[in-house]
Formats: sequence, structure tokens, C-alpha cells
Amino acid sequence: MTEQALNFKEMCTRFDVTPRTLRYYEYIELLSPQRDGRNRTYTAREIARMTLILRGRRFGFSLEEIRQWLEIYERQGTTAQNQAWVELAARKLEELRTEHSQLGETIDDLQKLHDTIAAQI
Repeated sequence: MTEQALNFKEMCTRFDVTPRTLRYYEYIELLSPQRDGRNRTYTAREIARMTLILRGRRFGFSLEEIRQWLEIYERQGTTAQNQAWVELAARKLEELRTEHSQLGETIDDLQKLHDTIAAQI
């Protein structure tokens, strides 16, 4: 294998994903490795896509959102993809800020209850 291509096992190792995850990403057409019989070769394109997929998952995007975003690049190019990314990121940031605020309130409520009960015992 060249430095620009990985086999199935190397791809799993590099990205710390299970074989099942990698096969699923192929099944839902997020990745399209080159095939030679049962052997798969992941080119620089697939490696870059996997990096973006995992980053998107880390940020909380659904696989469908990621798939659609990757499709924009295939159909319309980098500028359109970047514009779509800015819109997606803005929505996700607002969603995360709301969740963060709600989580802060929950933590405060739990802390008060904890302190009240701890003082009683």
C-alpha cells in the first residue's frame, strides 16, 4: 500500500473504528472504496471523507446531514459546500448553546437538591 491508500484493516486502525462501522459507512454510501474482489482500497479521497465524517459525528451531526453535506461537494464544489457548512454549523451551534444552557440549569438544580439533602443527614 502506498501512503495515499489504506486497506480495510489499516482504515479501521487509523480512524479507530470497528469493521462494522466502516462497512456501514460504505453501505449508506458515505464511503466508496476501490474494490478488487473482496479487498478494499481507501484512497486519499476516502481518507479525507472519513476524517470529515468523524468530525461531523463529533460535532453531533447526523449521518444523513453529513451525507448531504458531502454530496454538495460532489455536485457543486467547495464553495457551495463551505456555504452549506456555515449554515449547518450555525444551526448546530444554536442547538448546542440551548442544550448547554439547559444542562447548566439541571446541574444547578441537582446541586441544590444534593446540598439540601446532605445538610439534613
